[in-house]
Amino acid sequence: MNHPASPAKLPWVLRLPGWARIGLVIVLVVTFWDLLVRLTGLPHFILPSPWRVAQALYNNAALIGEHALTTLAEVLLGMLVGTLFGIMTALQLAHSPTARAIMRPVLVFSQAIPVFALAPIFTLWLGYGMASKIAVALLIIYFPVTSAFFDGLVNTPRGYLDQARIMGASRWTILTRVRIPAALPSLGSGLRLAAVYAPIGAVIGEWVGASSGLGYLMLLANGRVKIDLMFASLIVLAFMSVTLHWLVDRLAARKLDSQQ
Repeated sequence: MNHPASPAKLPWVLRLPGWARIGLVIVLVVTFWDLLVRLTGLPHFILPSPWRVAQALYNNAALIGEHALTTLAEVLLGMLVGTLFGIMTALQLAHSPTARAIMRPVLVFSQAIPVFALAPIFTLWLGYGMASKIAVALLIIYFPVTSAFFDGLVNTPRGYLDQARIMGASRWTILTRVRIPAALPSLGSGLRLAAVYAPIGAVIGEWVGASSGLGYLMLLANGRVKIDLMFASLIVLAFMSVTLHWLVDRLAARKLDSQQ
């Protein structure tokens, strides 16, 4: 029988707290980035040094922050609406065989079309404001949330269902007290994916057509050959995505712990 290794036998990296490991990774990435620029002699309009990017981030903090708030609003609203639609769709699919026969091919077809191909259509229909970006973010997370939650609903342990039926539980009670709680880990997995995909959808929408947002700022900086500003915007976007994923992961883990 295999026993877990004691903390003393783990590599020193694994014995570090989570924040320290993240900091170590950041230091290594920045060091490699700086050495790459110094050793290759790449011009700053191809790959700026991390120090030029840090300076651009500091000097343009207000500008980047303004555009970051726009992107964050698009991401959060897209996640909220996409999650609600995904949950309702999954419940309908689990409840009705007719809905499964009709809607599942539509879901698959919606994912077969690249989001880049649909983003211009949403911009044409909904304009250059936030609505078109929210629609793209909604579309890109709708399938993962629906699919994950539906799988959790239909794979409820048979013993739980049999026990509920023996106790005379109604169909509604089985759904709300047995199937949905049992499917929450699967829903959590779908929400973790949504937290990663939603910023992608928002930025794609901003690239296609926008007047604000980090994606718009990146295109604007690239067109004016301010590559350090473009990298600074990209770093803020990455930080936003990682933070959102971490928050969703913590909330999902806390919800599961409260049920156990």
